[in-house]
Amino acid sequence: MAQPDHPYFAGSPLPRILAHRGLAGPGVSENTIEAFVRAAEAGATHIESDVQVTRDGVAVLFHDHDLSRVAGDPRRIYELDAAELANIDLKHGGRVPRLEDALAQLPNARFNLDIKSDGAARPAAEVINRLAAWNRVLVSSFSEARRKRTLSLLTHEVATSAGSSLVLTARVASALGMKNSVARLLRRVGALQIPRHVGPLRLDGETFLTHLRAAAVEVHFWTINAPDEMRQLLSRGASGIVTDRADLAVEHLLP
Repeated sequence: MAQPDHPYFAGSPLPRILAHRGLAGPGVSENTIEAFVRAAEAGATHIESDVQVTRDGVAVLFHDHDLSRVAGDPRRIYELDAAELANIDLKHGGRVPRLEDALAQLPNARFNLDIKSDGAARPAAEVINRLAAWNRVLVSSFSEARRKRTLSLLTHEVATSAGSSLVLTARVASALGMKNSVARLLRRVGALQIPRHVGPLRLDGETFLTHLRAAAVEVHFWTINAPDEMRQLLSRGASGIVTDRADLAVEHLLP
């Protein structure tokens, strides 16, 4: 199955609105069940989150490596058992959820899962397999090796986006005018999830986006919170927007 034909992409409209760590707000911390529900209720088409692993091998949804910023606790996720982590209150409400609980409690939501550590690959894949969630998750990682490791542990094909090294290789090929090489490099991915630039290197230029469209690869830009900027990127050919303000994105981008 070609990635653009995967049910993850085929079953939802454009533009994709990916709620970055859900939709936080008063009394609702990022990357919590409450934030995911709030994003879904606001009309987000997808929920973006991050997978870490606890000391006892449980996949949880959390961005940082430690709890300092969100809970005032310096301990790292991998230093805690799942039961210990489940009892820690976050500063703005809610607790760190298990991946399994998020997928089970939002059975109709599509999740974009960034595998944040090598140890998270196997427990994340085990949950996706156990819940038969292959059609409603996209597996991503900045690390190409980690992304491929996770995919190798899944029993069915899932949607996936390119890691950093593959993105940069495709960008160089595009700059050299190697349109066919861009398509060949990206033939096994369905999306690039990228910032507008990496240092001085632009990733939002017309030529690169044209080559990506020719390769039938979606482009999701992050993290975009201003409606005018969202509209500008969509006009250039972006397929989706990763945003902290899914509510604003829905208001300004969807009919």
